[in-house]
Amino acid sequence: MRPNDENGKLSTANRPFRVLIISGSDRRQYNCPGVDSKSRALMLRMAGRLPQEWEIDYEDLGNVYARSRIQSCNACASTAMSLCCWPCNCYEKNNKDEPDLMWDMDLYARLDLADAWAILGPVNWYAPTSNLKLMFDRLVCMNGGNPKEALIEHKNPELAMKLEHSPEWKDLAVNHLEGRTAGFFCYGDDASEERNADGRPRYIAPEHAHYFDPAAEPADQAETYAPLVWQCRFSGIEVPEALWHYEEFGSGKVYSDTQAEDMAQDDVFLRAFDAWTHRFADFVREKGKVKPGKYRAFGYKPPTHRWSGIKLWWRDKKMRTGHAPPGSSPYAQEEMGVNQDVTAFPATSEGDKLRRG
Repeated sequence: MRPNDENGKLSTANRPFRVLIISGSDRRQYNCPGVDSKSRALMLRMAGRLPQEWEIDYEDLGNVYARSRIQSCNACASTAMSLCCWPCNCYEKNNKDEPDLMWDMDLYARLDLADAWAILGPVNWYAPTSNLKLMFDRLVCMNGGNPKEALIEHKNPELAMKLEHSPEWKDLAVNHLEGRTAGFFCYGDDASEERNADGRPRYIAPEHAHYFDPAAEPADQAETYAPLVWQCRFSGIEVPEALWHYEEFGSGKVYSDTQAEDMAQDDVFLRAFDAWTHRFADFVREKGKVKPGKYRAFGYKPPTHRWSGIKLWWRDKKMRTGHAPPGSSPYAQEEMGVNQDVTAFPATSEGDKLRRG
């Protein structure tokens, strides 16, 4: 059935199962590729094959012209874990300066509402797609993110560093989406169409052939999604081995002959995907519904932070003139000459600064 977000207000026992399917390809027919992805087709196929008494939510992360993108993680956790807020407050919904797809699509709430996530996507250069990596980078906050941004005046790094050392922090830092299940189905080819008989890429000039050793090339393509899988596991999200799967498609063919319509005629590939879908459904059903965490993304209303914003704006202006807060990390770095980042125009690239003298 279609997802009804209002069911998130019901008790776990009284609401239906809910699954979120993510199509992780960067392709959409409404941008320069002009063609939709295989993962989108798989997303729709899976949605039609899961138990229809469940709520089936799905989303396509593909790039659409003029639509917002998933903004990158600012690595707040590396300053202090308590500076990384749950859900992420580096960005906000419908912001024109930094439009963010995670907030515009309510992905934090939808991930919270689901008992299980199905992540579908291709292998791009021995790795997940950039959009999937962006989404999971932004989910660092599900692992110990600060659920009370007022304690750090929205984004004050000095207050966050202090909070991280306080006894109170141990009660706040929890896995906010713990207990859920994530399944990963990735696919790709062996690039045989682009290789010589010795397995080396045919575009490499002969004098550089030794740069690429086919014997050292990663063999298990499922491992390309290992960063996402292990991030989930580190955050208390269960990823069973049976639901971490790679399936080959399109080997020996040029890319223009391996579109979604070609995949739809490949019975071997589709049988493998359908079998994975059945394993996913069986596991989720047997495991049962997941109780929500203490601090929910569903129903979350970002607090206003006008006064905090003014103070952070003033902090920024002082740092641009070389007056970082005494005792702060930027102050220490200025004193030691570590980062040399005092500038009135921080958006100017380092390359431009070098060339201007």
